[in-house]
Amino acid sequence: MHDLTIIIVCYNSSSILPGLLDSLPKGVAAILVNNSPNDRLDHLASDLVRVIISDKNVGFGVACNLGASNVTTQYILFLNPDTRLQSGSIDALMQGAKNHPDASAFNPILTDSDGKIRNKRRSVLLPRGHRLSAQAVQCDGVVPVLTGAALMVRADAFFQVGGFDSAIFLYHEDDDLSIRLGALGPLRIVEAAKVKHEGGHGSGDRIASTSIKAFHMGQSRVYAMRKHNRPMPFMRSLGRATLQLLSPATWLSRRKRIKQVHFLRGILSAP
Repeated sequence: MHDLTIIIVCYNSSSILPGLLDSLPKGVAAILVNNSPNDRLDHLASDLVRVIISDKNVGFGVACNLGASNVTTQYILFLNPDTRLQSGSIDALMQGAKNHPDASAFNPILTDSDGKIRNKRRSVLLPRGHRLSAQAVQCDGVVPVLTGAALMVRADAFFQVGGFDSAIFLYHEDDDLSIRLGALGPLRIVEAAKVKHEGGHGSGDRIASTSIKAFHMGQSRVYAMRKHNRPMPFMRSLGRATLQLLSPATWLSRRKRIKQVHFLRGILSAP
């Protein structure tokens, strides 16, 4: 029995959740925080799987905090609904935590459907000098920022830093949490732990979903950059959005056009 609870934030995820739940090893408890009350998950509840229903979509970080408030184990593993644990991944993460008791949080190696490694190599919240090479995220070691799609954290460290920032609805919340956790202890990649992440399938691949995500990406980008004292957060974000919106590739795709327009809207509405 692992001293660990898995938290999965769900938004229109009922069709993909069974694959993730089937990949969990026996005896591991999971909490499903349902951010979409109209997408029922009651049928997935069991002795080890608890379903918490939010009255509305409160955002990823707030939903993670809601799930974490029900945790009594020493470790928390946050997983996106479109991830799949590979055999032995939790054992490897727990061994990594045992081997590095000073570390506050951990990532497995994340790969997409094509086998490409998707661990985060940089963050807009950090100076360029913190950018990692492709090789640096393929092996055990300390990294400046972790990927939220599969993030294991010591529960005491998570609660000590106040969990996810509730002001961030979606995007950059894992970067922000990583920086705050990193002040308590190193962030590490555990090479022996493997997780597949399809990416972009946790809430469906619809135009409406794309619009919502892009808006919050723009808004969160400016907010988080300001929070971490990055230079010219608004102007840099606005410049990026404008260049992307003017790209010919954007205007050849309706989905890309909608995404960039809403990304710009999010930047312009950032507090």
